[in-house]
Amino acid sequence: MRRVVITGIGALTPIGNTYAAYKQGLSNGVSGAGLITRFDASHFKVRFACELKNFDVEQFIPRKDARRLDPFAQYAMIVADEAIQHAGLLPESLNLDRVGVVWGTGIGGFETIENDISEAALWTGEPRYSPFLIPKLIGDIAPGHISIKYGFRGINYGTVSACASSTHSIIASFDYIRMGRADVMITGGSEAAITRASVGGFSAMKAMSERNDSPETASRPFDRDRDGFVLGEGAGALVLEELEHARKRGATIYGEIIGAGMTADAYHMTAPHPEGLGARNVMALAIQDAGISPDQVEYVNVHGTSTPLGDIAETKAIQAVFGDSAYKLNISSTKSMTGHLLGGAGAIEAIACVVAINEGFIPPTINHFTDDPEFDAKLNFTFNEAQERKINIALSNTFGFGGHNASVLIQRFTE
Repeated sequence: MRRVVITGIGALTPIGNTYAAYKQGLSNGVSGAGLITRFDASHFKVRFACELKNFDVEQFIPRKDARRLDPFAQYAMIVADEAIQHAGLLPESLNLDRVGVVWGTGIGGFETIENDISEAALWTGEPRYSPFLIPKLIGDIAPGHISIKYGFRGINYGTVSACASSTHSIIASFDYIRMGRADVMITGGSEAAITRASVGGFSAMKAMSERNDSPETASRPFDRDRDGFVLGEGAGALVLEELEHARKRGATIYGEIIGAGMTADAYHMTAPHPEGLGARNVMALAIQDAGISPDQVEYVNVHGTSTPLGDIAETKAIQAVFGDSAYKLNISSTKSMTGHLLGGAGAIEAIACVVAINEGFIPPTINHFTDDPEFDAKLNFTFNEAQERKINIALSNTFGFGGHNASVLIQRFTE
């Protein structure tokens, strides 16, 4: 198996619109939550979310081109471009047949579906649909546009597995490179689901926090008073590269992917297995795939959505996999800051692991006010403030509706 390294990163998140800004937001323990400005949410049960801040798409994409892209694809193009520039990739110097794109999204063009179809339904005669309706809403269009812009002719498709989508895209890209089917992969995920239908639908499921009086503190993973997730939006991108290919072009290496796991709960369409069976299996498979022992992992960026059932199930799984080593781990949920980016969550959380490895700190789990007796008090959830620590190996977990589980292990690069 060939070694797979990370040579470029891009981020667009509710706590920072670039990779550098995202790192700063993670370090400072910033909350990205606030009242919804995208539409009038005054009559909704949930009136807040983690929106992008000070974001103008025309700073990145010409207006004419932006109008032909749903926001989820806009976000994908923006972070892919940042990652490619960060990696110093020059398409003219690459074998473009060996460069691919795999991209994750849980929902795809939700805004396009909601706005364009609703508008067409108002017509009493023949409905009028935009010729861009289908190309804007389909989930695979994001990797398609990335490949078109740069001429990447290798593997190209989209992954859809709810909140695990972008972790699945990273794992697929990792596998293609280590098996020799590609030399470079652009991968990650994006989501733009802060819309009326999305907020209304998730609210009807009782999945989201309803703490409208304190949006900034609403996402409370592992807190006794957690009451659901906070919806977020944005994207994250990684450039994965075969080690020798990266060395030959003198690339800076930010980490190495060393193992991955994928499982299903096979239990319920939205609720996790109460004992975290699927989560336990997926972490164990990732550790086995990497050929390491559990006590070598030092940080786990958990799925940690701030739901009553999900947080406790994942914690049970961690203790089952790591045993006594669980007490030596730093554990944190960066969703406490960014909210839940759904299909884009795995990408920005894998990036948070890269940040921990390269910057020497553990991003915190903010908004912790009251201990929950259901959790083992000896576990280190990195509450409220970042903690300095040298990290060599970090694990990123993402679990999606439908029981989809994915974990990826990232290691500090050494020769």
